[in-house]
Amino acid sequence: MFSRIKKWIPVGKVPELSSEELNLLLKNSDDSVQILDVRTRAEWRSGHIKGATNIPIINLNSAADDLNFDKSTTVVTICLSAHRSIPAVRVLTDLGYTDVKQLTGGMRAWNKLYKHELEKP
Repeated sequence: MFSRIKKWIPVGKVPELSSEELNLLLKNSDDSVQILDVRTRAEWRSGHIKGATNIPIINLNSAADDLNFDKSTTVVTICLSAHRSIPAVRVLTDLGYTDVKQLTGGMRAWNKLYKHELEKP
C-alpha cells in the first residue's frame, strides 16, 4: 500500500527536461515529444504550451486511457511549479510509458522565457 501512496508524493527525483530543451524539441519536430499539462482547467485556460493535452493531476488515473499518446515517444509532464508533475511522471511510467520527464521548474520557468508563445482557448 505504501508504494501506491508513495508515487503521489510530490517530492523526489524524476527525469527532467529544461524549458530550453523542450522548446528545441518543439521547434525541431512536433512528433518527438508529447506534452501532458496536469494543471487545473483554470490554470490551463490562463495559457498553455501549444500542442499540450490537459488532464488535471486529480483525474490522471481515471483519464490516462484517454490520452492516446504513443508510449514509446517522449512525454513531458507540466504543472505550475514542478510538484504535481512529479507524480504524473510516476503514474505514466507505471502505465508503461518508456520516456517520461517533467518540465524543470514547471510553467513558472517556461513563462520566464516563452510566455509570449502561450496558447489560450
